[in-house]
Amino acid sequence: MAEQSTFELWDLRVEVTAPPGAKIWCGAHVGDYFELRGEMLHLPPGQGISIYSLASVLPLLAAKQRPTNAADWMTTDAEIACPDPNCPSRLKITRTKLRRFNHGDTTAVPLPSGDTT
Repeated sequence: MAEQSTFELWDLRVEVTAPPGAKIWCGAHVGDYFELRGEMLHLPPGQGISIYSLASVLPLLAAKQRPTNAADWMTTDAEIACPDPNCPSRLKITRTKLRRFNHGDTTAVPLPSGDTT
């Protein structure tokens, strides 16, 4: 496997946070979470997540998985507000493990011949 055909993504943990004693309206509980490993979302057994909460964080996950510059806001900013303006909960995104992938295992589209990136 040529080094050029690999890339790295962070595994992510997305956890519900809220101020102590806060009323959460989406059915989640502080500490509920899901993990993103590669492109696969994993929920603990018996736990769900509101589709509205998921929709608020989903557009950011692919960017949070990629290595970023230390000064980039995508590196430093990690909490996403609940989409319900009356709910004080947040979804905290934490990078947990850097995982290496092979291009050929993730897509049917070949790398251009002679590509060295």
